Amino acid sequence: MPAILGIIPARYASTRFPAKALADVGGKSMIQRVYEQAKKAKSLTTVVIATDHNLIYDHVKTFGGDVCMTRESHVSGTDRCFEALTLQKKPFDYVINIQGDEPFIQPEQIDLLASLLDGNTEIATLKKKISDSEQITNPNTVKVVCSVANHALYFSRSPIPHIRNIEHGQWLSAHTFYKHIGMYAYRTDVLEKLTNLPPSALEKAESLEQLRWLENGFNIKVAETLQETIGIDTPDDLRKALALFKA
Repeated sequence: MPAILGIIPARYASTRFPAKALADVGGKSMIQRVYEQAKKAKSLTTVVIATDHNLIYDHVKTFGGDVCMTRESHVSGTDRCFEALTLQKKPFDYVINIQGDEPFIQPEQIDLLASLLDGNTEIATLKKKISDSEQITNPNTVKVVCSVANHALYFSRSPIPHIRNIEHGQWLSAHTFYKHIGMYAYRTDVLEKLTNLPPSALEKAESLEQLRWLENGFNIKVAETLQETIGIDTPDDLRKALALFKA
């Protein structure tokens, strides 16, 4: 079994939802919910929260979580994950980057991602079939297309593929579309290389860091999950998630 470090990046500042890691989700903070779900995953050797703020650091300590302090200047969760990796006292074969704003992440999804990790896997992630046609055209829903070997060919905020000669409203019945679930696994040596890459043209155009990796020749293996995830980017997202949680 490879040694896998689960890292939950949790920065304090957020333009749309400051301090969302500390937001209450059914009596526990969002970051505690994510941590407890990650700890249930059978594949992870260790789980650690990587933050940039004392309030989050101290809060994690109150519920007994493992936490490390990282620089505030990181521009992505990937960069924060690499610093957190360097702060660990033992070596790991892989890192899984678990989104800190998905309190309902399922441990089975983490284990599914981990199942892709063999010595040849550079990067891995998840996709889910789109069942709502609105998501196809929604730029906040990132779409992914894959090869027959289940390697990512491209990620986009636009509909991919474009279905020619069919009205948009009929696209979902004419083709299977997939959205990207933003949880990543990286081989540790690859993670270091990713943090040294300059931003790429496609990345800047779509504002998707994974395009930088594809442009530089890295392979991203993709598995399909049947389980839904709920990302929380705004207070309104939280209200909707709480309604589902209570239901």
